[in-house]
Amino acid sequence: MAKLLEGKIIAERIKEELKKSIQSLEIKPVLASIQVGTNAGTNSYVLSQQKTAQMLGVDYRLKEFAGDVSEAELIDFIHKLNSDKTVNGIIVQMPLPEHIDCRKIIQFIKPQKDAEGVHPENIGKVLYGQGKILPCTPAAVMELLNETGIDLYGKEVVVVGHSDIVGRPLSLLLLNRFSTVTVCHIATSKAGKLEEHVKRADVLIVAVGKAELIKGELVKEKAIVIDVGINRVGGKIVGDVEFEQAQKRASFITPVPGGVGPLTVAMLMRNLIETTKV
Repeated sequence: MAKLLEGKIIAERIKEELKKSIQSLEIKPVLASIQVGTNAGTNSYVLSQQKTAQMLGVDYRLKEFAGDVSEAELIDFIHKLNSDKTVNGIIVQMPLPEHIDCRKIIQFIKPQKDAEGVHPENIGKVLYGQGKILPCTPAAVMELLNETGIDLYGKEVVVVGHSDIVGRPLSLLLLNRFSTVTVCHIATSKAGKLEEHVKRADVLIVAVGKAELIKGELVKEKAIVIDVGINRVGGKIVGDVEFEQAQKRASFITPVPGGVGPLTVAMLMRNLIETTKV
């Protein structure tokens, strides 16, 4: 039976360390948060950010826009935040409405204020192993892997999902640890090769957003399973991996909820400390 990697417990430990770091700063960090429209998942994430900010002594400033806000208006507001010397970090909550190009919006955030670590300049530094401001969810996954004590050197790591904010930057972080990384996506599945990749994974990381996409019986014996997915099914929250069967085969596994999610907010605040130092 796999040991649970409970992100909430790890996050509380990290937040205590962050609190001390923030207290040692000369100023109180200010995080500007932009939310467009309403989304249940985003609302929950924002609430978690607000609570954590209050606990750490961070000034959290939320700006809410209607769902029909124009790209130009959003960009104009980001420019104002960039030039506001009192603001240390900026995060644009995802997802954005379909009429707004999220890749375009992210590029207007000043890299030195990119609290989510998703600006191309910061991703580029990850590529060269020089990143200090890391994408939050990938950084959370790496913290969970650190908790297992595993040496990633040469391990077969399979990442299912190649999104801009999770799968792609996570693969770079894993490569920097000399893992043998395979990234799977929709084309892998259509080619009928997803199962064979999953079955050989020493470390399996799934970030697709499709409930129980990966069946537990496919998990390699003693593998480490990190489930990034959060899906609502019949009023219940489930991950992208069939949990009960996977837990019987894995050595470590993250619960959903309570795994990656709580650590993501902690990584956001860790990034804010870095942007405050700039």
